[in-house]
Amino acid sequence: MEHLLEIYNSVNNFGRENNMVLTIVKPGEIIYEMEIQKKHLATVNTAHGGMIAALMDGVIGVAALSLVVQQKKLVATVEYKINYFKPVYLGDTLKGYGRVDFAGKSIISTSGEIYNQKGEVVAKGMGTFNAYPFEKSDMAALINF
Repeated sequence: MEHLLEIYNSVNNFGRENNMVLTIVKPGEIIYEMEIQKKHLATVNTAHGGMIAALMDGVIGVAALSLVVQQKKLVATVEYKINYFKPVYLGDTLKGYGRVDFAGKSIISTSGEIYNQKGEVVAKGMGTFNAYPFEKSDMAALINF
């Protein structure tokens, strides 16, 4: 499992460019952390909602990925919903918790929350993901199983 997740992290330019730090708690449960930088702002001090949405997609998507990676599968977002509760500001440290709520043969349902450094919930999300064989991905050329 760790080998495929290492490959994912090595090709995940978005996560790297935004200094997102991933922790796998256990298969199907993850934590993603990041600090809001100037490049994430929509106004003078407030983060763009799209950046929070992107973090949430990672939070709930990688929760799904962490579950199926042992089966040599990856996931693709089918749909997801996000609710914003509080603004996020320059310098805020965000921590997103994601978990798998249901896993079928190919459909996985997840949920997650993003908290600021004060422990306040800034956003909640739910998503549906499609699990598919690693061999069908554009990363297959990077590794042989």
